[in-house]
Amino acid sequence: MIEVKNLVKTFPGRGGMLKQKPVQAVKGVDFSIPDAGAVAFIGESGCGKTTIGRILTGLETYDSGEILYNGVNLTDLPAAERLERLRKVQLIQQDPYAALNPSHTIYQTMMAPLTFEAKRQKKPKAWMEQRAREVLELVGLNPNVVFGKYPHMLSGGQRQRVVVARALTVDPDVLVADEAVSMIDVSLRLGILNLLFNLREKYGIALLFITHDVAAARYVGQDGHIYVIYQGEVVEQGVTDELIQSPVHPYTQALLSAVPVLRGLESPGADRYIPLGEFTQEESTACRFAPRCRHAVDRCRTEKPAEQIWPGDQDHRHTCHFPTPRRVVAEPLEVKPS
Repeated sequence: MIEVKNLVKTFPGRGGMLKQKPVQAVKGVDFSIPDAGAVAFIGESGCGKTTIGRILTGLETYDSGEILYNGVNLTDLPAAERLERLRKVQLIQQDPYAALNPSHTIYQTMMAPLTFEAKRQKKPKAWMEQRAREVLELVGLNPNVVFGKYPHMLSGGQRQRVVVARALTVDPDVLVADEAVSMIDVSLRLGILNLLFNLREKYGIALLFITHDVAAARYVGQDGHIYVIYQGEVVEQGVTDELIQSPVHPYTQALLSAVPVLRGLESPGADRYIPLGEFTQEESTACRFAPRCRHAVDRCRTEKPAEQIWPGDQDHRHTCHFPTPRRVVAEPLEVKPS
């Protein structure tokens, strides 16, 4: 349904006292989202995954590349027509409290997008309230209870469900969930993950899940695809479960090593891969992870690795000169949404 080719985005630098160089946040990223499919982006803060999601929803421009939506190249369209098509790609923000106007009731929040949608479809006012009730019930909220409340009167999980409901008002094809559970109490996260899983399975809504949490990506992205992003580049990609259980790029292994050892790497001691130093945005013409990689050699610091296919798995690709598979102990995942 959506195919992205060689996407590039650079943020300009700043002058004044806080001088900053331009930052190339996205560097030639390719990925695709199939109908009713699930794609997850994982990586550290600042790696560019949120920027990609914002570009996909029309909230951010891009410098070059192509975005094909149902076969139509959006890059060639006028800005107004491109945004009109991207209405079907909706964002679920990370912080549900910041995403909702604190001075508006939930009823007013739901009516805002529906007023515009009713004008487009020439629907009566009664349709707006009926549609608001439908999507609120779909996400597990009682309209009669929440309509008159303000965001601060709801729990974190309820606020996130309102944000999801608001995104559903326009009947989207794709939901971009940007850290959709990171601001929610741990006890409430499973309900939101189940909700996202149900929207995909029952209603055919595709999902782009942006997260630091590998376990959450695995949970909602069954039979989907994971893209590991580092400094704006895809360093490893593959089918969700297969990549998590057999990572070959040291950066992916470092992300998995950061997961608390309940069911982590096979040997939680010396086998855990801890990267050197902190994440930076330093530009490099060689391997970008080399300054932090414990196994880097001269070739890694002077030659940029090309994308390679892991032998025996056409869907598993990586950019590493010396890929080393490491086994991860992870039980088969069985999701039984409520």
